[in-house]
Amino acid sequence: MRTETPDLTSPASGAAASGPAASGQVQVTDRVFARLAEITEETGEAKALRVAVLGGGCSGFQYEFVLEDEPAEDDTIFESNGQRVLIDPESLPFLANSVVDFKDELIGARFAIENPNALSTCGCGTSFSL
Repeated sequence: MRTETPDLTSPASGAAASGPAASGQVQVTDRVFARLAEITEETGEAKALRVAVLGGGCSGFQYEFVLEDEPAEDDTIFESNGQRVLIDPESLPFLANSVVDFKDELIGARFAIENPNALSTCGCGTSFSL
């Protein structure tokens, strides 16, 4: 298990990993950690957000966001203010240089990925191709 402490001095907004993640760094915004804190407050249970890339979806790959109790032994963990985001080693290369964010828009609230590696994305925003 590798824990990445967010570098809050990063020039980009939000929290970034302090060490390399695959060929680039994954960044997790403060909005993600804030939403996880809200979920913890609402449910009374501290859950970590697992971000994964799975085969499938209309563009070839799809993102999965799941709340979990504990990290796996080989997860990379991003942590801020007691909240955690988990990424498994198989998903990490697909997320290199990406930003994990929480968006609260007119169409709804959701966790989202801004992935510069994606050549195309589906209209729903959860499916992409490389």
